[in-house]
Amino acid sequence: MPNFLSVGDLSQSFLMNRYNSSLKTKMNQLSLELTSGQVQDVAGRLRGDFSPVASIDRSLTALNAYKTANSEAALLATTMQNALETVQSYVSDAAPDLIMASDSGHIHMITPAAADAHQKFEAVLSALNTQVAGRSLFSGTATDRIAMADPDIILDALNVAIAAETTAAGIQSVVDTWFAPGGGFDTVAYDGAVNDVAPLDIGPNETTDLAVRADHNAIRESLKGLATASLVHQGALSSNLTEQAALISYSGQTLLSAENAVLNIRTGIGVSEAQIEQASVRNNTETNVLEISRAGLLEVDPYSTATELQAAQTQLETLYTLTSRLSRLSLADYI
Repeated sequence: MPNFLSVGDLSQSFLMNRYNSSLKTKMNQLSLELTSGQVQDVAGRLRGDFSPVASIDRSLTALNAYKTANSEAALLATTMQNALETVQSYVSDAAPDLIMASDSGHIHMITPAAADAHQKFEAVLSALNTQVAGRSLFSGTATDRIAMADPDIILDALNVAIAAETTAAGIQSVVDTWFAPGGGFDTVAYDGAVNDVAPLDIGPNETTDLAVRADHNAIRESLKGLATASLVHQGALSSNLTEQAALISYSGQTLLSAENAVLNIRTGIGVSEAQIEQASVRNNTETNVLEISRAGLLEVDPYSTATELQAAQTQLETLYTLTSRLSRLSLADYI
């Protein structure tokens, strides 16, 4: 016999379906909360006051930007440090060799020492032209172009400048003038800008300075010492071994003084590296604190949520049982 449901039954069935849908919605919400650990009804949890979470989110966004800035600053500082370490290493190695060659006064020591200094001159220029992601490190604000000209261009200009000189003292004077501010170094050798790059933001109200240009006096002196020996390598004063030895001596002494000056630059960058690292640690700590605070505002109690979910599941199973029984009602059940 077919089942017959009264109007009351149909109304009850409709209400049960709505309750069923409500229970499923609640279970989905509780499941998501149990999985994510965060409330789904943020407005309800905060009672409509989103300002605490908004303030935390703004701070987290700013700290995330600083995290990126710190990573970039750390990369720049490390790369600059490595480049200047190369400069210092070559200057440090060349100085004693040139002085010993000069003291010997022997062509068989002067020639290889000058040739080695020429190779180091090229290597130092290459280090000063180091770039990171297309950004030149020692060109000041002209980050789109390399700092130094080709070694052949520099030495050709120097050879022209000393062409009339026949003594070590004469060449030394010309070279000193050429490498001094306003001389040939500024117009021929250095291709960067005369302005420093701006300090880098590494944290709230904190910056660090990585403004080192290739026209710094320490670098000028380093290049001057190596370039002078390179001139000997290319034949300067080749007819007078005594004068060559004197010029090589000047080159070595110049490099001895330049080494300490380069070390001072590296020390300054080292300070910036430490500052960047400390700022990164502080920013990470603050980020962790803020994330914990945010979670405290929006997190759910896993035990309570799991209990609610179990209760809702039990209610739903009970509802399915009642619905099943209702579907089997017939007219005979009312007689």
